[in-house]
Amino acid sequence: MDDWQNGGFGLYVHWPFCQAKCPYCDFNSHVSAQVDQSAWARAYLSEIDRIAAETGPRVLNTIFFGGGTPSLMDPELVATIIDRARARWPAANDLEVTLEANPTSVEAGRFRAYAAGGVNRISMGIQALNDADLKRLGRMHSLSEARAAFDIARATFDRVSFDLIYARQYQTLDDWQAELTEALSMAVDHLSLYQLTIEPGTAFGARAAKGGLHGLPDDDIAADMYLATQEICDRHGLPAYEVSNHARPGAQSRHNLIYWRYGDYAGIGPGAHGRLTLNGTRWAAQTPLMPNTWLNQVTTQGHGETPREAIPPEEQALEHIMMGLRLAEGLDMDRFARLNGAPLPQARVDGLLSQGLVTTNGPRLTATPAGRAVLNGVLRELLT
Repeated sequence: MDDWQNGGFGLYVHWPFCQAKCPYCDFNSHVSAQVDQSAWARAYLSEIDRIAAETGPRVLNTIFFGGGTPSLMDPELVATIIDRARARWPAANDLEVTLEANPTSVEAGRFRAYAAGGVNRISMGIQALNDADLKRLGRMHSLSEARAAFDIARATFDRVSFDLIYARQYQTLDDWQAELTEALSMAVDHLSLYQLTIEPGTAFGARAAKGGLHGLPDDDIAADMYLATQEICDRHGLPAYEVSNHARPGAQSRHNLIYWRYGDYAGIGPGAHGRLTLNGTRWAAQTPLMPNTWLNQVTTQGHGETPREAIPPEEQALEHIMMGLRLAEGLDMDRFARLNGAPLPQARVDGLLSQGLVTTNGPRLTATPAGRAVLNGVLRELLT
């Protein structure tokens, strides 16, 4: 059995266009007044055909439309991509098809069309539950629009997740506790909860470098917010199954689990990444960032990738442990040893056990809640 089968196989489709660029966002997203969606359809379908010919008939577990703002895609384009993927790979009986959406690009008819085309899960970028913070974050929707969009999604799809950002400007611990409790009252089954990070190359990054980004909580308050997040979500029946993701039992994002369980995934679209095992070799694949560069390359060269790189087994082992320890279920140390050619140093594992940062159960190694809070330190101890 190839190692990737421990995690499954998914397809990631990157739609790079947004109505506006958020000041904190370092994703590959672009604002464009006009998009020829028929040209993009041809490129996406060509890439699915090409990659499917390489992989052969492996079972497709998930499809994820990310961005950018995929809810700006024509529903017919989304349906066409889903149909082609199902035609090229045998689909799992419980194929999960997720589409990311922003509240500004939602209306009931559009969501019904996505559902009719095969989407069965929505991931909504709400980010804050008050208008002042939405404005600071550069979001184009109001709280009332977000709530209306969420209600439409819940009425249309069985599975709906939304994102919130905490440790925002001028946010107190009490503010976040009240906001998270409000979010959990909205009958959600999955929440992605991210601490605001100031990334180079973003508008927030430039503002911070000039000393103009005021009111950010200090590290201690941000840590308290993280710990409060775990406690409140646990109490409401949405425990963390990954560092930043919380779900009711059975409602985890199966696509993201493919990443964290170190499965294979094909990435198509500008800026998409992939991990593909072909003839026993696992390859790292990526694509040009600029939309027109990717589109032109697919059209003129017949593929949308930059040169692939083979991933040596020991590097696969590092990727596996860095992903797997993010999960509450942890990872299989025997699998790590097979990839690495040697087991984890037992003395280092024992040291982390004595500090209460990891636990073991047979071959499984799991970071405790305290360990996940300082995961980078746990990884450094294990890997250096």
